[in-house]
Amino acid sequence: MPPDMRVGWGSALAWRLGRQMLAPRAQGGDVAGVAGRLCGLHAQVMGSAELSVLARAESLPAGAVQDALWRDRTVVKLWAVRGTLHLLPSADLAGWFAALRTMPKFGNAGDPRIDRICAAVDAALRGGILTRAELAAEVGRRTGDPELAGWIGSSWGTGLKAPSFRGLVCFAPPDGATVRFTSPRTWIPGTTEPPDAAQGLREVVRRFVRAYAPVTPVSLARWWVGPPRAAIGAALLDTLGDEVAPVEVDGTTAYALADDVADLRAATAPETVRLLPAFDPLVLGAWRTGPYLPAPRHGDVFRPAARVAPVVLVDGRIAGTWGYRNGNRVAVTVEPFGRPGRSVRDRVEHEAERIAGYFGRPLDLVWRG
Repeated sequence: MPPDMRVGWGSALAWRLGRQMLAPRAQGGDVAGVAGRLCGLHAQVMGSAELSVLARAESLPAGAVQDALWRDRTVVKLWAVRGTLHLLPSADLAGWFAALRTMPKFGNAGDPRIDRICAAVDAALRGGILTRAELAAEVGRRTGDPELAGWIGSSWGTGLKAPSFRGLVCFAPPDGATVRFTSPRTWIPGTTEPPDAAQGLREVVRRFVRAYAPVTPVSLARWWVGPPRAAIGAALLDTLGDEVAPVEVDGTTAYALADDVADLRAATAPETVRLLPAFDPLVLGAWRTGPYLPAPRHGDVFRPAARVAPVVLVDGRIAGTWGYRNGNRVAVTVEPFGRPGRSVRDRVEHEAERIAGYFGRPLDLVWRG
């Protein structure tokens, strides 16, 4: 590969830090802006979505994510990539629905039973808000099939994933601890019809490559559908045509947007330490090998039952894991990979103080290992 298409790991990690709004952080606390840049905020655990924004925002008022979701409606909660819950910007919904129409999982590719569920969900939610039990009952009534109603009533939401991909269902404000659903067209007035599916998919892939480059077909496939199938990732990259270019990162062929290659090769960043929460988008979207994450530590981060640990990020590399408990005090426990120097320890403490301050509690910080 020509020398001008070779990228060192230092530059690659610095580029990601910048594109991920980690170095520097974004001014203010624009939740929708962060969600848009990262191609969605993983929201299986809402507390993780909050801390993903906090890691990237210079200031974030308590409750900002909840306000963006339920009061301002600048983000919407629904099932998206991999069939997992995400917060997506309301302004980008049409394009996302176009892309997600192509999702091949959860019966979205022509299962007639799922088509019946989608029709029933669409009719039931237009103009209204229903609990899961109410929606399941409506699907059963409209389809005459109790089994399909059971798919909606399942706490896993399996029957709701394809309707979500098709823009027919999103979360509405809960009633206490009771989950409720509505139609995006009802919840976000002015939501337009999705553009052409191929056009929407290209835009989503383009945004992902810009935020997570250098990407590999495997890392792209793992982010989009879950299974790390290189052929799926290669097909997604092909949608961009000559907008995407190969680069060599320490002997491995990866890809970036052609217009970004020069800036990617030249990228630098100051010493950067961040505490990223469980299921942070950067960890889910980036490579899982190489200097970014040493192979012997893979199991410390990517754990059984599809759990993804909170990580200590040092200069773009995963350098440890951490966790917290929020009570009368915020107890943060850090488990580094190796022996961090004084500068890293001081910066970790600063990040932990930011988290405790966000919760309005004093900090207890413990180092292990």
